[in-house]
Amino acid sequence: MSQNIILNHQEIKHKITRIAYQIYETFVDEEEVVIGGIASNGFVFAEKIATELEKISTLKVILCEVYINKQNVNAPITTSLSIDQYENKSLVLVDDVLNSGTTLIYGVKHFLEVPLKKLKTAVLIDRNHKKYPVKADFKGISLSTSLQEHVQVVFEEKRDYAYLS
Repeated sequence: MSQNIILNHQEIKHKITRIAYQIYETFVDEEEVVIGGIASNGFVFAEKIATELEKISTLKVILCEVYINKQNVNAPITTSLSIDQYENKSLVLVDDVLNSGTTLIYGVKHFLEVPLKKLKTAVLIDRNHKKYPVKADFKGISLSTSLQEHVQVVFEEKRDYAYLS
């Protein structure tokens, strides 16, 4: 199966910087923001956004890892933070690829059960194949692909890339 690189390391860096600025603009009146990354690649992407956000803003950034069983989205969702650490705060839920929207919508559902000031979503790649009415407030790129194609994001030290196969 062939791989077509859709984002190289430099392009991903630019997307991260732009998303960080968009988040800062959205939460400029806040003192702190929680960046919740969906475990695995979503959390790695969230860490990169948080690092950039700390460079460009005065916001206190709180990182949170969100654990969702992607094979059983009805299983309890857990986070690396306790509820009182993100309750009544502004939160950005982050994932690497928005495909069907299942993971993101169940992640949003989890956070809607807690009072928040504001909830936004961010993804690196939006595939436009949603089964649920969920959207990315901040996205690197939108990609119209066939359902048979697969988008994969690889985060490696100084060699991040995304490809279509």
